[in-house]
Amino acid sequence: MRQPEIVRLLGLFLAVFLVLPVARTAGDLVLSTAFLVEFLSAGAWRPLSSLTAVPRREPLNVPGAMVDRWVGAAFVHTPLVLVHGYSPEGKDDPRVRQAAALLARAGFDVAVPTIPGLTRGRLRPEDAEPVVATLTARAAPTVMISVSIGAGPALLAAAQPTVRDRVRVVLSLGGYASAAELLRFFLTGDYRFSTIRGHVDHDPGIVRQFVEANADLLDAPAREVLAAPARMAAVLESPPPRLASILEQLSPERVAPQIRARLVLVHGTHDRAVPYTESLRLAAARPDRTRVVLVTVLGHVEAAASPSWLSAAREMGSLVLAVYSLSRPS
Repeated sequence: MRQPEIVRLLGLFLAVFLVLPVARTAGDLVLSTAFLVEFLSAGAWRPLSSLTAVPRREPLNVPGAMVDRWVGAAFVHTPLVLVHGYSPEGKDDPRVRQAAALLARAGFDVAVPTIPGLTRGRLRPEDAEPVVATLTARAAPTVMISVSIGAGPALLAAAQPTVRDRVRVVLSLGGYASAAELLRFFLTGDYRFSTIRGHVDHDPGIVRQFVEANADLLDAPAREVLAAPARMAAVLESPPPRLASILEQLSPERVAPQIRARLVLVHGTHDRAVPYTESLRLAAARPDRTRVVLVTVLGHVEAAASPSWLSAAREMGSLVLAVYSLSRPS
């Protein structure tokens, strides 16, 4: 399905929910649908912006973190923490600002911390600290949305004993469970979980850039091997000790049973940046109060083609309900 067709389908959902009879429920469903229309069409359609006032952006005083707060004119504001993925400008990245503004228009009181490692294409255990600090500064209970590899800091923070009772639900969009498997996929293109196997061809230049950004974790021989695709898989079966330790610490599946929030794991089945098997892996690590939403209408965090109108309609309904669930009680 081409993007214009997806946009028309989203518009159909918006029209349907505009006539629902129950005011609060209908209002939340309208905002959820309008959010998806505008987000997935990359602003080509702007129903949410047409329905709502421009949100206010202001610095949020959070010790040890750089955080912006976005709030709209809606009467009810659900506290939300948005954890970005790879974004060179952090909270100031145009894509992050667009997402935060749309969420504020949809009725959320949005806090966006900059995750330092994700501005440089790397993750470290301490990248969860700005998320923990932001959760501490927020009214409880709050919800979180994590994007791509931002799932690491978000889910590690959601498992922290000091703040885990403050988090009601986490929606992960294109996230991961195992840092080791994510590294394997990124360097070799291979992914796997249970009986599922697959492969994606990656740009060698991007792989080299990643290795350079994380060179401090590797000794010289390891860097040389990771730069040679034919030898990558063997090294990843037994990574250098420091790398193995970091990967273990960065894996949300390790702490998933300690997370008390509901988990909503949204993933595109044709995601070429993070394989959908990672959401399946995370759900297997903590199946209780976890919902997996696998769709073809998403690539990584953008709209994608769907094989049929019927499947697209069903999947769009699932996405609307996933966003809608963020504003509902547990």
